[in-house]
Amino acid sequence: MARDVGVVSRETLLAGSGLDFLRGMVEGRHPGPPFADAMDLDLVEVEEGRVVFTGRPSARFFNPLGTVHGGWTATILDSAMACATHATLKPGEGYTTLEMKLNYVRPVMPESGTVRCEGKVIHRGGTVATSEGRLLDARGKLLAHGTETCVIFPARGAG
Repeated sequence: MARDVGVVSRETLLAGSGLDFLRGMVEGRHPGPPFADAMDLDLVEVEEGRVVFTGRPSARFFNPLGTVHGGWTATILDSAMACATHATLKPGEGYTTLEMKLNYVRPVMPESGTVRCEGKVIHRGGTVATSEGRLLDARGKLLAHGTETCVIFPARGAG
């Protein structure tokens, strides 16, 4: 399905809660980010503190060894773990990733099928949130997992 791709204004991003913004992406009220289009990733589920992305690994993401590059795997995991935190933001809050740790369990291949990556918040404080993510192949086998720490801060508008 073709989706709009782009970046919303800072005012739109900060006007509502993070949960409402991400739901707007899933519902098509907000465009998907350009990187997700380039990486063949889709945000498909959102609830407070939990998101799910799907992705289609293909040969265009191969490293020299003939497997999907670990950066592709890191991208979908970072997206899920960070957006789980995003789904807890109050209007006017921003965040960014401070640290992430990944464990690659199996190679990601085109034969993995459409993969599913779930991110969940483990702890959400006033300025720090931690989350975890799991990447599964089309049969439900674990491909990779990780944890992430994000810092939360008051966001300023454009200008």
